Amino acid sequence: MWFNKDITEVTKELNSDIVNGLSTDEVKKRLEEHGYNKLKEKKKKSILRMFFEQVNDVMIYILFGAAIVSGILGELTDSIIIGIVILVNAVIGVVQENKAEKSLEALKKLSTPKALVKRDGTLKEISSEEVVPGDIIVIDAGRYIPCDMRIIESANLMIEESALTGESVPVEKNDKIISDNDKIPLGDQKNMAFSSTLATYGRGVGIAVGTGMDTEIGKIAKLLHEEVDTKTPLQKKLDHVGKLLGFLALGVCALIFVVGLLQGREVFDMFMISISLAVAAIPEGLVAVVTIVLAMGVQKMIKENAIIRKLPAVETLGSVSIICSDKTGTLTQNKMTVTKFYCDNKFGSLDELSKENPTNSLLLENIVLNNDATFDKDNSTGDPTEIALLEAGFRYNIFKDEIEKTHKRVDEIPFDSDRKLMTTVNEYNGEYYVMTKGALDNLLNLCNKILIDNTPIEFTDELKQEVLSKSYDMSDEALRVIASAYKIIPNKDINISDLEKDLTFIGMVGMIDPPREEVKDSIKTCKESGIRTVMITGDHKNTAFAIAQALGIASSIDETMDGVTLDSLSQEELNSKIDSLRVFARVSPEHKVKIVKALKSKGNIVSMTGDGVNDAPSLRMADIGVAMGITGTDVSKDASDMILTDDNFSTIVRAVEEGRNIYNNIKKTIAFLLSCNIGEIIALFLAIIMGWFAPLIPIHILWVNLVTDTLPALALGVDPGDKDVMKDKPRNPKESLFKGTGPFIFLNGFIIGILTLIAFMIGIKHTMGISGIFPLMPEDITEEALTVGRTMAFVVLSMSQLVHSFNLRNSKKSIFQVGLFTNKFLIISMLIGLALQLIVISVPPIAAIFKVKFLTGTLLITVIILSLVPLIVNEIIKIFKRRISK
Repeated sequence: MWFNKDITEVTKELNSDIVNGLSTDEVKKRLEEHGYNKLKEKKKKSILRMFFEQVNDVMIYILFGAAIVSGILGELTDSIIIGIVILVNAVIGVVQENKAEKSLEALKKLSTPKALVKRDGTLKEISSEEVVPGDIIVIDAGRYIPCDMRIIESANLMIEESALTGESVPVEKNDKIISDNDKIPLGDQKNMAFSSTLATYGRGVGIAVGTGMDTEIGKIAKLLHEEVDTKTPLQKKLDHVGKLLGFLALGVCALIFVVGLLQGREVFDMFMISISLAVAAIPEGLVAVVTIVLAMGVQKMIKENAIIRKLPAVETLGSVSIICSDKTGTLTQNKMTVTKFYCDNKFGSLDELSKENPTNSLLLENIVLNNDATFDKDNSTGDPTEIALLEAGFRYNIFKDEIEKTHKRVDEIPFDSDRKLMTTVNEYNGEYYVMTKGALDNLLNLCNKILIDNTPIEFTDELKQEVLSKSYDMSDEALRVIASAYKIIPNKDINISDLEKDLTFIGMVGMIDPPREEVKDSIKTCKESGIRTVMITGDHKNTAFAIAQALGIASSIDETMDGVTLDSLSQEELNSKIDSLRVFARVSPEHKVKIVKALKSKGNIVSMTGDGVNDAPSLRMADIGVAMGITGTDVSKDASDMILTDDNFSTIVRAVEEGRNIYNNIKKTIAFLLSCNIGEIIALFLAIIMGWFAPLIPIHILWVNLVTDTLPALALGVDPGDKDVMKDKPRNPKESLFKGTGPFIFLNGFIIGILTLIAFMIGIKHTMGISGIFPLMPEDITEEALTVGRTMAFVVLSMSQLVHSFNLRNSKKSIFQVGLFTNKFLIISMLIGLALQLIVISVPPIAAIFKVKFLTGTLLITVIILSLVPLIVNEIIKIFKRRISK
């Protein structure tokens, strides 16, 4: 660890030369040994590998088998249709995966293009990729740090590290600070500078101690190399359903094949029937429909300022139980702001300051004149603390450009990290005001008077104690305190060493990176929805807790843990404590991943929000990573599942609500498709058991599954959301996909299957002109009667499923209570389905492919009546449900 070694020791260990730097020959050797100063990329998957991973599924295997057997048996139409289904599903999956992983590419973009180094005794500007361990590197304001380095010289050096540590205020660096503690967080390593951070003030010299993958940024890149199980709950459940249906299909096929052979049927016929059953058992359109429903949800969420990068993230949002949020820029504004002041014996909010009060006015003039930053509504430059002071003056119409013209600066003592003070001398109507500001402790020692009622009076111990008391009040609120003092001198020809003596204390201001105004209400909504908010930040413990308390995240400091304590805990120990913690302060990227793992170990669905480089691994580890679109780095965006275009925490809450509604709609879609498929299985299974001809052939089932069912399934996917969905607690991620819908699915599947068989029987007997009830054996049936019977079965199957889609709108409310026309897409899908079905049976070339014929008269009326039965039965059941629930 370089931060706890002195400069001599570091130089010796790296075999470097502070005066002359490395030689050209030595650089070549070190480049060969350590490689270039850039991040390694993870080996990418080929398109072919991604394609094979998409087809590596039980359902796909069974469909492959069905397609091959169909082709062997001469049913080329069936083989082609099944092949198209497999290809479409695989292509959709490949396209989605191919867009996803770009995290390391974004990390590489953060590399500094140029670095100023000492080589062969001279200063050279080189590509940052050519920096090697031991290089002597010059740092100045505005330059990115090209590698991790131990600082060996510093002069008022300030480095902005928020992208790495999460701390919003630039960190003061000092080469002389050495700590014996070997577990200091990154943000407290004052003698270190880290790759991809930015020098904002001062200058310095450092010795490179880590390049490429050996930097802190490199450690993050290594974390991103780790394979993570990125499947969402819905994906896992659909995989389970797929395997279940696949094995069910194989089992039923085997059973039916054996039964058919025992009945003395032809092997060829039994093969075709088995294929029909396999096709019926597998909802071919399920994956595609769910993908399309998620995609439509994505389009809707864009209007809510949320861009979904990975489709399954939509449904994951609906089950989120914990939101881990980075503080800086996410819960807060990522902008230092003056919020409190103490001046002229008054302590309060900055809004209570009065410019009419001369002492208050002088305080504002002090912090604006004694300032090297620039600020206006559109742009600002300089240290964030200085900018915050200018903004405070701006609020009271004290503009730096204007006031400096009136009160010209004639002398100054720049800020110094040892003094922690800055002083300017400004002209005031022939007199000269010495304006000093800085750390309160240092400034109090220089003051012998205090300005009260615009009159300098003796600064007694009692008055000093009062000032300290108010500063403690500010510190308790995690405010950063800046104090101001002045004195009047008759002329500017005063010894500069005497400027900061015998000052008069004016007052002080307290500033903080304040919470976003809308966040508190959003966190309250989360609580009411059973969602816990956890703050994870690189800031100090007291600052983090103050913000968390103000937002309603935490109520006790005991709910806060810092990075040092985290380091002392094993993963198992943290897992046991995690439920009682709400705030994590002074954390590193590794800590964030550890925290997310602990939360997930309790069965939570975890969302992680963030905007910095340091957030990328935890964004990827979480069930859903949410990046900020405005302030977010490329790394955080590319590691995320969702990006907030307005950087607004409350957008997450709206996204969760939308996610819950989309998940409910997906459940409706799945319940609809599966009940339809079960109807097909029952129709085929019972027909074979009873020794009949199969009422449906493979192409009928494929048509219904891929065309007739798909449109209403998609329409259910955009069903209007439930307004009260946020009153429910997050669903248990282990909850069955069929909770509350299992009996409904099987009942309606049974009804559709029986109706299909009834239609089959009626069609055959009507054509043959016979009456009576079953049995009706194959040898008794003519070819024409079989065609009419299958046409009847085919039409009733498709039409009853179209009608059944209306039952899914609500499990208790009647379709007339919900509103028959409130989902216009469902009405349109039904009309299109009916029109397509009519075309199939009425256009001769198409009817020949499907082996059906046009229905007229009594048969057409019979089909319509049978198709309405599912709606009637479900409406009756809902009446009883409503009565029971009262």
